[in-house]
Amino acid sequence: MSQYSNFNLSSELPAWKRLESVYEQVGKTLKVKDEFAHDPERFAKFSETFKNFDGLEILFDFSKNIINDEVKKDLVALAKEAGVEHLRDEMFKGSKINETEDRAVYHVALRNRKLKEMKVDGENTAPEVDSVLKHMKEFSDDIRSGKWTGFTGKAITDVVNIGIGGSDLGPVMVTEALKAYSKEGLNVHFVSNIDGTHLAETLKGLSQETTLFLIASKTFTTAETTTNANSAKAWFLEKAQQDDIAKHFAALSTNAEQVAKFGIDTKNMFGFESWVGGRYSVWSAIGLSVAIYIGFDNFNDFLKGAEAFDEHFTSTPLEHNVAVLGGLLSVWYNNFFGAQTHLVAPFDQYMHRFPAYLQQLSMESNGKSVTRGNSFTNYQTGTILFGEPATNAQHSFFQLVHQGTKLIPADFILAAQSHNPIENNLHQRMLASNFFAQSEALMVGKDENQVQKEGATGGLVPHKVFSGNRPTTSILAQKITPAALGALIAYYEHVTFVEGAIWNINSFDQWGVELGKVLAKAIGKELDESGDVSDHDPSTNGLINQFKKWSS
Repeated sequence: MSQYSNFNLSSELPAWKRLESVYEQVGKTLKVKDEFAHDPERFAKFSETFKNFDGLEILFDFSKNIINDEVKKDLVALAKEAGVEHLRDEMFKGSKINETEDRAVYHVALRNRKLKEMKVDGENTAPEVDSVLKHMKEFSDDIRSGKWTGFTGKAITDVVNIGIGGSDLGPVMVTEALKAYSKEGLNVHFVSNIDGTHLAETLKGLSQETTLFLIASKTFTTAETTTNANSAKAWFLEKAQQDDIAKHFAALSTNAEQVAKFGIDTKNMFGFESWVGGRYSVWSAIGLSVAIYIGFDNFNDFLKGAEAFDEHFTSTPLEHNVAVLGGLLSVWYNNFFGAQTHLVAPFDQYMHRFPAYLQQLSMESNGKSVTRGNSFTNYQTGTILFGEPATNAQHSFFQLVHQGTKLIPADFILAAQSHNPIENNLHQRMLASNFFAQSEALMVGKDENQVQKEGATGGLVPHKVFSGNRPTTSILAQKITPAALGALIAYYEHVTFVEGAIWNINSFDQWGVELGKVLAKAIGKELDESGDVSDHDPSTNGLINQFKKWSS
């Protein structure tokens, strides 16, 4: 049994068993549209407003979800019985809640801009975190101002971040989401795929004289990243000398020996600790590309927005804690309604990579089947998260959401204020009209009588019927500022935490990514050798041998 929980299987908890009964008696038949008719205060009762450190607010509207007072009460009771508060407090204390790797989970310390004492193994992390951020500020300021120049004396115009997983998805998403805050004439690019096309296409049009590479690998041994980094170095050296590498490469790493061996000046190395998980690392030195692109002051606001949400998460009672409520709703649909997926649709083109970022956060964290007590679960965990920016998504998979046979809970995200209010804000009003209409349509649906009143007859009628009662959570921000984005990411981090705590799984390891890596390393050696292979299953043997013939 884990030291951080006093139970093994969540399904054994009294609150879980009560919810099974509540689902049968209430949940299966509860109609949200009727609940609004019965309770004019429902919107106020089931929505919460988060106020950020900069005074801007984010409204979380949970009222279109399939819940009532009784369901909410029992869900909160489940959170309490599952020890969500205790595990949360242990995480914020720097305890080693990642037990399989004997590590603290302390990405929250990376956004400790109030410099509170936050200890791991008895050491206060605040001074070291602040020191790295000061280094990032100095470096990013030099790049942005033109003080830092390349080997021919020209200012940097393009920054290429080479990483994979969390060392790529976070910076890509944030730089896209905050593009409105970027510096004109300074571009960022990201290379993650070992497919040579990714690097080749990125380097097209770039100049060795004005390009800076950030190599993002904690160990500086990640195969995909170091392969791409060495190929980038070879491209650079086509026009430059070995000694010039120090002016065009920096490292987001802790392996000083390998960094120096590569040719990077260790003064331009930015480290982070073992208690920073890859999918939580955008707050760390991995965010250097973000700081360069939007400026350190904006990056600092990004951190402070997340810090403000952390304070909400740690201090707000569960009944009004938006991350707790979001996590509980996910469990409600996953484990009692049998929903297997979750849609996140930002009504914001700048946030087009947000769902992809959340996929790693959610599915790498909670794609587990073993509890903290080392038993296989007898219930579903980890939802399949997907999404694309609306309104384009309305013309692709929204058909399934509205009229398909699957229940797909959805989050819709919108900013009231656009960064680009063109045509007297016409575009934003059209965008908002779709944001409001989609959640309303999913809730109210359309019955046969309405369809017939609209003129449909005969066999066409059932095709135009919408069942409704499809749950959505609407997240309405005043504006997507750096602080607002920081808070939104922290919201989903803590939603993921709450899910994992209730399922009693370790959300912070990722053993599932290891097996494929090990096998790929062995197969890589076989691909370098001549002749057929025969050591695998017949399918894999056949595929490898055909590849070797065709690629030669």
